[in-house]
Amino acid sequence: MKLNTNSNVYTIIYATVIVVIVALLLAVVSSALKPRQQANVELDRKKQVLSSLNIDIKQVKDVDALYAEIISEQEIEGQQVFVAKTEDGTKYIIPMTGAGLWGAIWGYIALNEDKNTVYGTFFNHDSETPGLGGEIATRGFQTRFNGKHIKNADKYEMEIVKGEATGEQVQAISGATITSKGVETMINTTLAEYTKFLSGAPAETTEQVEPVEEEVQQ
Repeated sequence: MKLNTNSNVYTIIYATVIVVIVALLLAVVSSALKPRQQANVELDRKKQVLSSLNIDIKQVKDVDALYAEIISEQEIEGQQVFVAKTEDGTKYIIPMTGAGLWGAIWGYIALNEDKNTVYGTFFNHDSETPGLGGEIATRGFQTRFNGKHIKNADKYEMEIVKGEATGEQVQAISGATITSKGVETMINTTLAEYTKFLSGAPAETTEQVEPVEEEVQQ
């Protein structure tokens, strides 16, 4: 029996076969690329952690080797902490997540061994406006935190202000008040969660933990 190529049945069968073939091909490609995607996510995470230590990643030839040499991922007082052994001494790096004006923001804050002085920061975003909120991802903004202190009386917090900053304040990004305040909220919310760790002496025992698998963030 000859199939009528002009019939609706033929059209439906043909379309179904094409859809199934394309779906199978996409599944195969996705499965093949997944290990590479995960490796790229992990490499990007390591770059971000190292960047919080004021390291120029563009000058690093082997990110994996440097990370393995100076960074250990630990759980201290029930919180994830990256401990870095640098030429400037031990640094504690805390991961952060929050919300900007248009979407997710995230970053890392590196503290000196006193758990009070900011050694460096790294921030990034999903969809903040270039030239405005997107400036949180630039070193020009991130270095404004260097040397500031997070302890204020019995609280751990930082203040980002419009205009000229004084004392322990950090100057906000001009024209991006909401995103700047989003960074402030992200930092202070995270510090509140790490109060036990920040208020204690360096832990005598620590537990090495495996890195948490993250979604791809650009």
